[in-house]
Amino acid sequence: MFAYLTTGQDNRVVRMGFDGGALGEQSPILTGIPAASVHDGGRIAFGPDGKLYVATGESGDRDLSQDRSSLGGKILRINPDGSVPSDNPDPSSPVWSFGHRNIQGLAWDSAGRLWATEYGANRLDELNLIQAGGNYGWPMAEGRADTSGLIDPVIQWGTDDASPSGLAYFGGSLWVAALRGQRLYQVPVGGDGALGEPVSLFTGQYGRLRTVAAAPDGTLWFTTSNRDGRGSPRDGDDRILSFRP
Repeated sequence: MFAYLTTGQDNRVVRMGFDGGALGEQSPILTGIPAASVHDGGRIAFGPDGKLYVATGESGDRDLSQDRSSLGGKILRINPDGSVPSDNPDPSSPVWSFGHRNIQGLAWDSAGRLWATEYGANRLDELNLIQAGGNYGWPMAEGRADTSGLIDPVIQWGTDDASPSGLAYFGGSLWVAALRGQRLYQVPVGGDGALGEPVSLFTGQYGRLRTVAAAPDGTLWFTTSNRDGRGSPRDGDDRILSFRP
């Protein structure tokens, strides 16, 4: 089992043995990720290549996103033991992409393309197609900038409609759990990677949605986040919900 957590000194990734009933001792495999009271990132996921991808925030220090020597404001790619894969853009660095503000979701489609959801600052939230070594523009750009050297989001939303958090791929679509937008987005993915128009589901029905995951039985699970200090708790909150698309 792998977890991303915050300590008094940093954000880090730890590895724990699991025997089916209990977790073993935590072994840090990646340390030194900038930590603060905001923008800590924290989403981790194994890709189809067997590598562990780690989404970090810039901890409120915007300049870290463009500083390739910092682990903040990045997507990092490491081996399960914490070492750096030899085919990373820089074989001596875990940095896979940079120029991020605060990534919240990671998912791969059926063609192995990596997508990521990202919080904007005041205007625009993003769904990005991630390229190795790519610069996603923060803090020079929020949303589409049409600027040479910066990669624009494929989809952008106004912050009232999204605050996109968890991301999953299932049944030919990307699924986005939205916090402020209080909905689950379904975004069809074409064979060429082109995205269809997002469709809103459950808008306002369950409040803030944090995470979405495809379960082995063919259902989607998603979680509410109404007790995070920014939501309005409802009966039974917080919950894991399940539905079959």
